[in-house]
Amino acid sequence: VLKDSINLSLLKDSKKITFKKRIEIAKHIKFNSIYAVGIASVEEILKFNILQASLLSMKRAIDKKIVKINFHDLKDYSKIKKKQIDDYQYGGGSGMVLMIEPIDNCINHLKKNNDYSEVIFMTPDAEKLTQKVSNRLSISGNLIILCGHYKGVDQRVRDNLTTMELSIGDFVLSGGELPAAVLCDSIIRLIPGVLNDETSALEDSFQDGIIAPPVYTRPSSYNNLKVPKILLSGNKEKINEWRDKKSDEKTKKMKF
Repeated sequence: VLKDSINLSLLKDSKKITFKKRIEIAKHIKFNSIYAVGIASVEEILKFNILQASLLSMKRAIDKKIVKINFHDLKDYSKIKKKQIDDYQYGGGSGMVLMIEPIDNCINHLKKNNDYSEVIFMTPDAEKLTQKVSNRLSISGNLIILCGHYKGVDQRVRDNLTTMELSIGDFVLSGGELPAAVLCDSIIRLIPGVLNDETSALEDSFQDGIIAPPVYTRPSSYNNLKVPKILLSGNKEKINEWRDKKSDEKTKKMKF
């Protein structure tokens, strides 16, 4: 986690910026438009830290005005005394539940100012986030991401206010802020102009339903651990054949 005091302008990516390939598959994305993400979270204080794991690419996207990220504290939308946003669950049981009213107020407020393609609730018991899902969301419109907390949210929120539910895995976290950051990162890096190397995201694992091949860099030999000779040969055709073979092997091993 990077401290806010660090000068991120010193962290440069040496790769040359290329736009051609990404533009060809995303002609309908306008570079001058802003892709807005609204994150409705309980802990507003986390608004700087949850994005710092991938801060450089996020910051680049925001600085270029490709992406706009707004954070909304649900307590600001509570009309109850002391800004209460949770309560005990009906029927008894442990754990507090996020109330429907502040969530509904927040979503309605956001929709007055923007149109949103999806209202996404981050929860473990939902569809798994995949590269295919990220690809689709990266070319959709604006998004609202609702972060769960405590025991969960009133089921009426899930049944009536959200349009999509996503999970990053079969495990439980203290809140939905980290899953929301994961979702944002997976989407934003696919938007043209965010990554310095526009072709990099297209060659990631899972883009074509296959796993990316192994990668190596200098030195070619370290403690007698050597880079495969084919990668040092300069023969592009043979290198591509080797990479395709390794991708197939990794894909079959992972899936079966």
